[in-house]
Amino acid sequence: MVAVPDFPRDARALLPGLIELRRAIHADPETGLLLPRTQQRVLDALTGLRLETTVGTQLSSVVAVLRGALPGPTVLLRGDMDALPIPEETGVEYASTNGAMHACGHDLHTSGLVGAARLLAARREQLHGAVIFMFQPGEEGHDGARLMIEEGVLDAAGERPVAAYAIHVAPGPRGVFATRPGTATAGSSRLYVTVKGRGGHGSQPHQTLDPVPVAAEIVLALQSFVTRRFDAFDPVVLSVTEMHAGTGAVNAIPDIARLAATVRTMSAASLATVEEELPKLIQGVARAYGMDAEVDFEVLYPPTMNSPAQTATAMEVLRGEFGAHRVLQAPNPTMGSEDFAHVLAEVPGTFLGLMASPPDLASQQAEWNHSPRVIFDDEVLADQAAALAALAFARTATPATEPPA
Repeated sequence: MVAVPDFPRDARALLPGLIELRRAIHADPETGLLLPRTQQRVLDALTGLRLETTVGTQLSSVVAVLRGALPGPTVLLRGDMDALPIPEETGVEYASTNGAMHACGHDLHTSGLVGAARLLAARREQLHGAVIFMFQPGEEGHDGARLMIEEGVLDAAGERPVAAYAIHVAPGPRGVFATRPGTATAGSSRLYVTVKGRGGHGSQPHQTLDPVPVAAEIVLALQSFVTRRFDAFDPVVLSVTEMHAGTGAVNAIPDIARLAATVRTMSAASLATVEEELPKLIQGVARAYGMDAEVDFEVLYPPTMNSPAQTATAMEVLRGEFGAHRVLQAPNPTMGSEDFAHVLAEVPGTFLGLMASPPDLASQQAEWNHSPRVIFDDEVLADQAAALAALAFARTATPATEPPA
């Protein structure tokens, strides 16, 4: 294993500035693909580091390339920048007041990646190869990673990266890292169903084709489908989250009923089965009642697949930096989804979790990501910056041994 500088020590010296940046981003969150104020803060924070910097055209991305003084491969580090359309309820002094919130910790991800850029730029003379810093908008359902790939982020240094890393904060004991080989997070898809019947008077259902009970029957069929069609060790989770029928007239049977669901899959095989069989099931239920159903199945993100080799190396590097007690192998994937999956489909790498709850907050009181009351401790920024820098520094000093994903 290649010896690395004392990045945790160096990162602690950067911590006050990183906290200031994080809180400025947190207080002024932006959602979606266009984040002009966040983008400008990132560009300002990278000033003076002698990076090759470009911005996106379809989205407010920032791509910065650091070239080391020594020969070696390229590594990519990702930090997402967008917030959620959630009014904040934390009560912290730097809370957002504009109706959006960094409820998933992307303000930390952005600031931590800036910290990694500063740490590695300071070690340019010892650095092998190149590092691509990928500051990404639109992770929250807007497929920003895919758009950045289309715009060339993977080729920004002139050659494809041999490894890619991203860190995501989560509730838990501050400063503990967790990851696993193989599936790290579920793939995410959306299901939309429209049951087409024939409405009429509520007192004469026999004169109609009532889509409402058919929609209810479809909901039950969906639950049986995911529990009986798939291996329990390769699970599928389907949650119906919307149902709509009628126009406000209680005595009128509507023409159509609609439902929507989120679908989570853990493997490409399960996703393929869902895509093929789910429409047939839904249309079969509708036809049994003499009706038709329109089905729209939209794949958002595939499962996030960690490279076993890169994950083993990453855990070894982090144990050397922070101690074995702070680096855990997660027993199971999470059912959340992540568009970093698009990067890992092209480049072998690792998606890691970093626990970031304030030490004085009992674990049973810690809200989860996407809650309007979730609080992350920005003291963890030093750990995040140091971890990303250490991973890139060690990997660029190691010859490429793994083919692209």
